[in-house]
Amino acid sequence: MTKALAILGTGSDVGKSLVAAGLGRIFHRSGVRVAPFKAQNMSLNSFVTADGGEMGRAQVLQARACGLHPHVDMNPILLKPEADRRSQVVVQGKVWGSREAGSYFDAQTELAHYVRQSYERLAAQHELIVIEGAGSAAEINLRDRDIVNWPVAEMADAKVILVADIDRGGVFAQVIGTLDLLEPDERERVLGVVINKFRGDRRLFDDGVAMLEKRTGVPVLGVVPFVRDLTLDQEDSVTIESGSTEAAFSADSVNIAVILLPRMSNFTDFNGLAAEADVALRYARVPEDLGGADVIILPGSKQTIQDLQYVRDKGFAAALASHVQARREMVGVCGGFQMLGKRIDDPHGVEGGGQIEGLHLLPVDTELHPDKRTVQVMANVLLPGMSGEEMVQGYEIHVGLTARHGGEPCFRILDEAEDREDGAMSADGAVWGTYIHGVFDDPAFRRAWLNRVRVRKGLAPRTVAESMKVTQRLSSALDEWADHVARHVDMTSVCQALQLPLA
Repeated sequence: MTKALAILGTGSDVGKSLVAAGLGRIFHRSGVRVAPFKAQNMSLNSFVTADGGEMGRAQVLQARACGLHPHVDMNPILLKPEADRRSQVVVQGKVWGSREAGSYFDAQTELAHYVRQSYERLAAQHELIVIEGAGSAAEINLRDRDIVNWPVAEMADAKVILVADIDRGGVFAQVIGTLDLLEPDERERVLGVVINKFRGDRRLFDDGVAMLEKRTGVPVLGVVPFVRDLTLDQEDSVTIESGSTEAAFSADSVNIAVILLPRMSNFTDFNGLAAEADVALRYARVPEDLGGADVIILPGSKQTIQDLQYVRDKGFAAALASHVQARREMVGVCGGFQMLGKRIDDPHGVEGGGQIEGLHLLPVDTELHPDKRTVQVMANVLLPGMSGEEMVQGYEIHVGLTARHGGEPCFRILDEAEDREDGAMSADGAVWGTYIHGVFDDPAFRRAWLNRVRVRKGLAPRTVAESMKVTQRLSSALDEWADHVARHVDMTSVCQALQLPLA
């Protein structure tokens, strides 16, 4: 029978997704056939699988940790917020519809069927499923509508690890309060507690561990130290929005500013850039944050029209125009690409209808359509100043058809079924936009593009070998994180409870 281990939390952003990834990696390395599962994920940070399905990037990372290709069964329901009380609902990789919060809960019975269906397919192929919960394990007001925490743990007959975040403070209230609010049968499933993001001398918390265990009767399985500059993909943009990713610009670095949009999607597009030694990357909350930038990037957006209006309302538009007039580089990815054009029309009401004037930095018009394009792509690079041998791999997730009126494309898509071009650029290539997410992940393209900026700035180019090392370091981060988790969590007790070989 397939075993199951559920990683539930005392709240959001306590580290559930990364703890699940670390445990998945540990079990995978010990020879266990393990797969990740999160019934319902709310995130604008998504990925497209090889067969064109859309899923949350947290489960993509967990799939990699388990040595698997991502599959939508690992995240059967993805909620992509469109407004404060409305989300697009993606079920088993395809758009199911848009729902207000109230009507979404009315559909829980149908959605629970898809959850069970996906879980059973995974369980039939693996020895262990590492389940990630959502939010708090003790959201008692939502328990009758829950399809991601305890109903999944019960369906899978899972042992549960409760993760708490000591870095945010109040860890005793987090753990004791959560356990006290559980039903008796739920509490019986709790194998132990993991205290995450600990800073300082671990020995100073020995009495805290003893107090928690005495008060709750539940063992503390580990105290995991905080890891600075962790280079693993995060589930959402909490760390970005909190301002913890700011970088100081300098004359010796490639200074990149990414405009922080209210509905920004796929912020992981820029992780590879941020990891380069010669790059200073910051997220701009106000136009003043753009000062000193060599490159400004408009990222993807789930609500392009609203975010474009935000760009204008906050005074970014004038700053962008000045940046381009100074012959500095401007890049738009997906929704950001659409914003750089002349106009965005929404005749089908995809984002509420109407039209909005673009930033007039590229000769393109976009019309939004209900059908979402989700596909993996490979493309040749057409940007000037590149060797012509660079290629990129990535994926498209967008609604809308963009027509180019003059100018040149940035990429030529390599597709046996069709010959098509992607994006658009200005005559000098300093302003360009693309629909390809992950465009900066390839080290050869990333280095060639950064060198193009360096030369324009009067800096010597760097070797592609440096960027190759960055990519290798990002790839090895999973093993380093798993080693870190294994050092600080009692894996012997976990494996014994699951009746699995010691990891």
